[in-house]
Order: sequence, then C-alpha cells, then structure tokens
Amino acid sequence: MTTGKINVSVENIFPLIKKFLYSDHEIFLRELISNGTDATLKLKHLISIGEAKVEFGNPVIEIKIDKEGKKIHIIDQGLGMTADEVEKYINQVAFSGAEEFLDKYKDSAKDSGIIGHFGLGFYSAFMVAEKVEIITKSYKDEPAAHWTCDGSPEFTLEPADKTSRGTEIILHIAEDSLEFLEDSKISGLLNKYNKFMPIPIKFGTRTETLPKPEDAPEDYVNETIEVDNIINNPNPAWTKQPTELSDEDYKNFYRELYPMQFEDPLFNIHLNVDYPFNLTGILYFPKLGSDMQIQKDKIQLYQNQVYVTDNVEGIVPEFLTMLKGVIDSPDIPLNVSRSGLQADGAVKKISNYITRKVADKLKALFNENRADFEEKWNDIKIVLEYGMLSEDKFYEKAGAFFLYPTVDDTYFTLEELKEKLKENQTDKDGKLVVLYAGNKDAQHSYIETAKEKGYEVLLLDSPIISHLIQKIEGDNKDVTFVRVDSDHIDNLIKKDENTISKLSDEEKETLKTSLEAYIPKAYSVQLEAMDSQAAPFIITQPEFMRRMKEMSQSGGGGMFGMGNMPEMYNLIVNTNSDLATSILNTEDKTHQEHLVKQALDLAKLSQNLLKGEALTAFVKRSFEMIK
Repeated sequence: MTTGKINVSVENIFPLIKKFLYSDHEIFLRELISNGTDATLKLKHLISIGEAKVEFGNPVIEIKIDKEGKKIHIIDQGLGMTADEVEKYINQVAFSGAEEFLDKYKDSAKDSGIIGHFGLGFYSAFMVAEKVEIITKSYKDEPAAHWTCDGSPEFTLEPADKTSRGTEIILHIAEDSLEFLEDSKISGLLNKYNKFMPIPIKFGTRTETLPKPEDAPEDYVNETIEVDNIINNPNPAWTKQPTELSDEDYKNFYRELYPMQFEDPLFNIHLNVDYPFNLTGILYFPKLGSDMQIQKDKIQLYQNQVYVTDNVEGIVPEFLTMLKGVIDSPDIPLNVSRSGLQADGAVKKISNYITRKVADKLKALFNENRADFEEKWNDIKIVLEYGMLSEDKFYEKAGAFFLYPTVDDTYFTLEELKEKLKENQTDKDGKLVVLYAGNKDAQHSYIETAKEKGYEVLLLDSPIISHLIQKIEGDNKDVTFVRVDSDHIDNLIKKDENTISKLSDEEKETLKTSLEAYIPKAYSVQLEAMDSQAAPFIITQPEFMRRMKEMSQSGGGGMFGMGNMPEMYNLIVNTNSDLATSILNTEDKTHQEHLVKQALDLAKLSQNLLKGEALTAFVKRSFEMIK
C-alpha cells in the first residue's frame, strides 16, 4: 500500500471545491456518470482502432444506493485504470486524462466526439461525500487498484481484488447530504441530467410481465420477471440523421422531452453541422398564439448528450427562446462547473447558424405547402415578428415567407401585397396605403366602410406589430400602414376628388363652436364634407399618437412615458349629414346639447368606448326617446 499527498497547489482544495467550484451540489452525479461514459466510449474507440484487444460487450453504467451504509456506488465497465494511472489522473489534478487521451489519439478521437472532462469533474464527489473510494481494473493485463481519500489531500493507494474491467466509485455520503440516499432524489437527477447519455444507465430493477403464450389455458397467470431498470435513451432522435426519422419519430421525441405537453408541435427543425463547429439538435415550434407567454418548457442544452442547462441565452437568438427542443454541441465553451457559458466567438457563430437554419426551414415549409403554412400562421407569427425586429439577418430572409393576413383570411407576402393594392390603394401623392385592423369586432364598422370602397384590410393584431410596421415603413419609403379607424376613409387614402360641403365656411365655424361646447376635451372636433349617407359622427384615433403609445407600452417607441398618456380621439363630423344641419339650426340649446350628446354616444358605442355610468345613462335616455 502507498500513501501520499495529492499534488494540489492549494492545501485545502476540497473545501474550496465544495464551496465555490460548483454552484449546484447535485451535479456530482452528472460528472461521475459522464466520466464513466467517457471511459466506456474511449474503450470502444481503442477497440475500433485495434489499440485494445478486448471484447466491448454491452456495457452499462450502474448506480446503486446503500442507504444503511450511507453509500452511493457508480460502476462502469469502461477502460479502467492501472495504479500508475490512478496516481497520475486522480492525484495530479493538473493533468487531465482526457487531454492526454486527446493528445495521443487526436486525429482519430476528434471524429468520434468523445473528448471528456476527466479531472476536476471527479472532485465534485467531495461536495456530497466525506470519503471517496475508487476500485478500478484496467483493460490492460495489470492488477486492480484501490484508492481512498477522506477529503483531505491525504490518500491511500493499494492493490484490489477486482477481476472485472472498469471502475467503481464509492461515495460515503456526508451528514449534510443524506438526501442523496433517497431513490426518488437520485431518480430525479438521472432523469434531469442523464436521460440521453450514450451508454445505458442502470438504476435498480423493475418488474416486466411476459406475454401470454398462444396455447396458454384460460386460467393462465402471466409470468413476471425482474429486468434491469435502464433510465436513459442512449440514441435520442437528435443523434440520428433526418433521413432516418419520420414525422411520428419527431413527435414521439417531443413527448419524451416534454411528457407534460399534451399538444403536438407544429413542425420541427433538425440542426446538423460539423464545420466550423459541431452542433446537432432539434428545435420545435409549439403553438404560441399572440401572447408572448413565459416559457415553462425551455430549449435544453447538452454537451455530448450530457444535460447542461436550459438557459440557452447567447447560443440561441433571443427570439427563438420561445421554441422548444434540444441543442447539443461539444464546442460550446462552459465554465468549470458546466453551469454557465463563457463569452466566446464560437457562441456568436452558433447563434448565427441557428438563425439562418430556422429561416431556411421556414422558407422551405412555405414553398412546399403554402396552405399548411398559412394555417399555422397565427401560431408562429409572434416568433417571426420578434425575429424580424431583433435579428437583421433573419429580417433579410423573412421577406420571402412573412405573411400579412386580411380580415377575410387571405394571406399575402409584402411583394404580393404591393402588387395587389397598387391600383386601388395608391393615394394622390403616389404612396401605397396599407389599411389594417387590430380587432375585427371592435373596428367592424370601419372595416365595412373600407370594403365598400373596394379596399383590402389586413388583420394585424399582435402586441408588437406597431414596432414591426415602423421598421417595414422605414425600409419601404413608398408604403405606409394606417389603421382603419384612424381617420375617415376618404382621408386615409386621399384621392384627387373632393366632396363639396353643403355648409358655408361661416356656418362651419358656428357649428364647430356649438359642438365644442358639449364635447369633452379628449375629442378633437374636425369637420369633413362627406357623402350625405355616411355616418354623421365618426370617432377615430390618430395613427401616429396611437402607434407611439402602443410601442411605448410594449417596450421602446422612442418617446418617454408615452404609454401612460391618456387616449386621444378625433371626432369627425360630416357637414353634409342631416344631423349636422339640425344641430346648426336648432335654437333650443337644451335640444342642441341633447342631439350632440346622443350622436357622440352612438359614435362611442360603435367604437366600444361607451361603458359604465355613461352607457347606463345612454340606454335610459334612448328608451325615453321611443316611448
């Protein structure tokens, strides 16, 4: 037996590890299983290149809990270690087994994606254990070794009687970590971190019922057997080629990732790149609708099938964090506990690649089956709108598939829209006016008035649409978007022809003075000569003020505090209506006030602005009128 001190630069490295190196104690299991996986994959690689003359077999990694003895055993059937290798890889922290392995077999190892993190990862065991033992036998024909350390730099190393290849790590759990001796706790951790590890992981056994034989008698009782409880799927969908997977396979994997999600995803995007970095994964578009809801089930980040985090900020462009799925890359630089990203040029490249890949997939879906794409539009539009606002590269590509729906459920790209509207909706200054509604029911009368003129009205109802409209107008100087209730229809798309007013300028001044005496200050009174059959009073919201207010409420907009401004409205009075003439010619001031208030309330009612006490008074007054 040999004893000695671990060659560490700081005498009390173990308390440091326990306190500072790893922010989350539970990851000890992930690290130790990762090491066992690396050891198994390395052996497989050495066998494949003829370096190891042994049978690979069907290795598993086994986790055992000894509650009475307060121990956890992690057992692998990988390449194991000789006593010299234990001395080197475990005691000399500065040397990483993975680095040496990479150096020796760098040309062939890189391709197999098995570069592990042996070294500091092992020492995470001391976050939960007061003593750690390693019993290990190398695939080489050498004696087994038994290493013991109690969390100080002192260790013992002696021969062991282990005869099977591989490594067993025994953790003597500390009093402050006894929760890790519960089956449910370990089961939860295995499910979180090791669900898709590439080597089968065994945790206990389970009972399986054998199928009933065809010739069994009626009173036959099904036999049951005990089988290994393998908790992981070593070959998840993202590790396969898209050609190997059907739509059903993708849906099944989605259910495997998110067992509590009961709706199928709309479609998926399979990521697969090996230059200039390695990255695989599958992203799913879930049904989102118009609300930018907080994500419960996020995109999961893996490194060589080991779960790292669901905080993918920086790797995935922000607008795609509303998606679900998996990204796996050995090239993502993580800090020593694998719990956070390090700033790195590769991360930006990965983010750009994902943006491009998503844009290309959306374009392909649009081209392959436009009807299906249109059907899903309302469930994906919020992601695309957010992407166009936040990522210039996505904005450039999105013009080919971003859709503008009308109130009648037809869909246009921007170029199609320009072509469709240019003849009828170009104003006298040569500007194309795109009319839109934010709410079909609330703006129904305005939509109908526009349609009577033969105009198309879009339905743009997302919370960030004002920001996007602003950006599109900035890039298309000959196009302006105007909400259909922001002015009288003849003012929205100004043509050369003018309607002549029945009232003289003097009469208009008198009428305006009378109206302003009874109308609240929140309404700006405007007199317009319109068709005599048009509504006498129309309430509109100025496009610029309303848009700025909306942009301020949903973030940005460039005008401080605008989201808190009171609502401003225009009251357009049709000077050619009979009501305008009646108000002008009424001598009785009480009757004049009554006419104005009744007409204003009717206009407010059509805009869904009449509520509470004012609505009650209006209904009561209206019933009095028809007695």
